[in-house]
Amino acid sequence: MNSTLEQRIQTFVQLGQALQHFSTKQEWPGYTCGLTEEEFNGVNDVIESAFTFNGWFTAANVRQALSAWANELTAEKLTAWTKDHSYATSPKTIAVICAGNIPGVAFHDILSVLISGHKLLIKLSSDDPILIPALLKIAGKFENDFELNYSFSKGKLENFAAVIATGSNSTAVHFHNYFGKYPHIIRQNRNSVAILDGNETDEQLEKLGNDLFDYFGLGCRNVTKLYMPVDFDLDRIFNGIFSFQSIATHNKYANNYDYNKAVWLLNNEDLLENGFVIFKEDKNIASPVASVFYERYENKEALLQHLKNLENQIQCIVGNEFIPFGNSQCPALSDYADNVNTLEFLMSLNA
Repeated sequence: MNSTLEQRIQTFVQLGQALQHFSTKQEWPGYTCGLTEEEFNGVNDVIESAFTFNGWFTAANVRQALSAWANELTAEKLTAWTKDHSYATSPKTIAVICAGNIPGVAFHDILSVLISGHKLLIKLSSDDPILIPALLKIAGKFENDFELNYSFSKGKLENFAAVIATGSNSTAVHFHNYFGKYPHIIRQNRNSVAILDGNETDEQLEKLGNDLFDYFGLGCRNVTKLYMPVDFDLDRIFNGIFSFQSIATHNKYANNYDYNKAVWLLNNEDLLENGFVIFKEDKNIASPVASVFYERYENKEALLQHLKNLENQIQCIVGNEFIPFGNSQCPALSDYADNVNTLEFLMSLNA
């Protein structure tokens, strides 16, 4: 990559400006968006067709993901994110194996590699095969020869110097076996939790619904477990999240709700449910889709120590002293998955 860091930042700033037009479906706004009418309509077609590749990728969820990236791809944020790092003087090829649990979830890794000045070899997820190519194609409108900086691998990954791979606990074992000899970041399953202290406002509990239900709860930053004081009234949560009831109209989500409910009732489990989500008292962190596990605590310090012991299973914590309610799926550029600084990893490859 022959461009400077400043040029690469400008490329992604222009991408962010283009993405601002796709948070809702709208008509082509003119050439000021950076795209021709044909290109603009092509992006809308990708957004609307993502559902055919992955039933969880509704157009609304895809647009939410693109809007989140539009908010982060600004000159101020990109400059602040990159200012303390050095960048590739002799670019290497970095393989990125993409996850596909929520729309465009691998874009942070892809952005990190490209903005660091390295080359990119992408292994797309079969669950998200069209969004990443679409984003890169848009970025290519704003930088000459941008497409020379990346390529896609459809078969065995070859000719790379390092790897960033995201998958499940089982695939992570395979990744370690296959890629262990290369410099690597290998991620596996994590979930997020919320700690309630009893002082939450009704507005905060409504925002908790976003942490639970954005992207159908499929992201590692979605809250799957609630910790609450022993005297906390669960009805407050049910009232707060009631506005998210339409999630049950989604067929795949509703099927998960019905299946989990049937299994647990057959096992005589104690459940609380409201027609669109099941609450179950359970010590596990990872709850199935359409359900939330909860646990009551007496001593907050003891709880925090318990969660520290589980830090390898937890992506983030939502609560009054942590990530604000409603913001778990709004990570900043510096909110690295698994708390592994991707830019520092890429910088270390210069040695």
